[in-house]
Amino acid sequence: MKKTLMAFAAVAALALATASPANAWRGGWGPGLAAGLIGGAIVGGAIASSRPAYGGPVYVEEAPPPCRMVRERYWDGYGWRFRRVEYCN
Repeated sequence: MKKTLMAFAAVAALALATASPANAWRGGWGPGLAAGLIGGAIVGGAIASSRPAYGGPVYVEEAPPPCRMVRERYWDGYGWRFRRVEYCN
């Protein structure tokens, strides 16, 4: 953040130093164009060299549910049957 503020301050100082009269015939486009290019390079360099405001992507594994329903096969004396049973870790 400090680099960005310093870059803006440098651009403002450069713009004030190269201020020309409002009449475009005397100063021409040269000083204003040069100040804009230099200011853009300073601001762009400050933004490019700053680190991102967030951490990188992080994988977070969700915790397994404490209980789940499981299909269970059991023998009831006559044959195999299925029932749903709640299984908790």
